[in-house]
Amino acid sequence: MDEKNNYRPMERNIAMELVRVTEAAAMAAAQHLGKGDKELVDGAAVHAMRNVLGFVRMDGIVVIGEGEKDEAPMLYIGEKIGDGSDPKVDIAVDPVDGTTLTARGLSGAIAVVALSARGTMHCPRNLVYMNKIVTSSEAKHVLDIDAPVSENIRRVAAAKGKKISEITVVVLDRPRHDKLLKDIRHAGARVKLISDGDIAASIEAALPDTDVDMLMGIGGTTEGVLSAAAIRCIDGCIQCKGWPRDEKEKQAAIERGDDLKKVYCTEDLISSDDVFFAATGVSTGNLLKGVRYFSGGATTQSIAMRGRSGTLRWVDARHNFSKLAKLDDTSYVKDRKWSQSSK
Repeated sequence: MDEKNNYRPMERNIAMELVRVTEAAAMAAAQHLGKGDKELVDGAAVHAMRNVLGFVRMDGIVVIGEGEKDEAPMLYIGEKIGDGSDPKVDIAVDPVDGTTLTARGLSGAIAVVALSARGTMHCPRNLVYMNKIVTSSEAKHVLDIDAPVSENIRRVAAAKGKKISEITVVVLDRPRHDKLLKDIRHAGARVKLISDGDIAASIEAALPDTDVDMLMGIGGTTEGVLSAAAIRCIDGCIQCKGWPRDEKEKQAAIERGDDLKKVYCTEDLISSDDVFFAATGVSTGNLLKGVRYFSGGATTQSIAMRGRSGTLRWVDARHNFSKLAKLDDTSYVKDRKWSQSSK
């Protein structure tokens, strides 16, 4: 125990329990793959995730969720989750990072949950978007989000022992990134464009031995914090800066006293090694395989991480719906009935 702070580190590996949460959300969402209704995808995943989170032994508060209480019936910011017993934790959820991907039947959607010790998950939620840069442990000490794009690419290449032409940078395919793409290509690096899902892309960039070396560009602030939870577990690096979408948003930030020059590092967003992360594939992507159905069940693939140990586990699971139906209302079968009756 840390006597100064009266804090006892979490010995239980909650990441493995969180896998059950993301599995449920992924299976509930994947049944609507390609149906063109992202609200249906999100609603099914939220319901499934909330059910299973409610049975986890913890005293949790949602720090990143589906919005404010008046906007979201479940998993809203400030909602208490778990059975009320220790440990006291902050929770961040994205029931489906890639609802549009799922609705359109595209690859790369995942269900995500992160958890850290109470008071250690920090989301600058006044800033809707942030400029981000991510890389793995080999190059974590050379990143500088304020440096030119070409300089960061050169530094990462040198740290990884690669030629610049061998460096791959993943970027969200958005008009706002036109100049960034020109800068990356001019530097001589390769580009991998994605349509959505920068949490999975950030994890790929932070893992060693993947085909992605860096992530660069502007994306959601909450996704940045969720990414930081995984990145802290695997000893990668993320740096972020607030990015106002227009002059009105910039002035509002200045009037609030937001420091738009502040660089948020991994430790600023997640300030403890007592952090856990889990994600399950909804639709197959580079990071995780998606849900695959068979007669009477489904298979899933998940990733589970623990910050204190740095352990990363890949979890392949086979789910039997007839047996799940005999259990409690945390089962995927219950969610499937809910989603059908709510149409």
